[in-house]
Amino acid sequence: MKSFMKEFKEFISRGSVMDMAVGIIIGGAFTAIVNSLVNDLVMPLLSLLTGGFDFTKLTVVLGSGEGAATLNYGMFIAAVINFLLIALVIFCIIKSINKMKDKLVKKEEADPTTKVCPYCKSEIDIAATRCPHCTSELDA
Repeated sequence: MKSFMKEFKEFISRGSVMDMAVGIIIGGAFTAIVNSLVNDLVMPLLSLLTGGFDFTKLTVVLGSGEGAATLNYGMFIAAVINFLLIALVIFCIIKSINKMKDKLVKKEEADPTTKVCPYCKSEIDIAATRCPHCTSELDA
């Protein structure tokens, strides 16, 4: 049991677990923002474009009576729109982060350490004044 607790402690103290926890918390907050965007802005605009039609109230009543079960497929449509907006925003964020990373992390090209002998076409040291293969004198 002690080894299990030791392994668990090591697992929890890893940086990646903390990063994941922070990501989940931020994701939850972000989901609330996107839900508000869809429910308070997108759906009313969609309703306006469709002549006052409220998608969230689309249901199919299963059975009869006041306590009959309903399939709320309008809410499902809103959830799909939520998902698509979240996916779009995450895509845009990741794309912009990658673009910034590419600009910030410039791939420095290392200075060449070799050159090609113009006579025998062998690869030789950049500072060589004579080719070790064909013994030709090289321009400096």
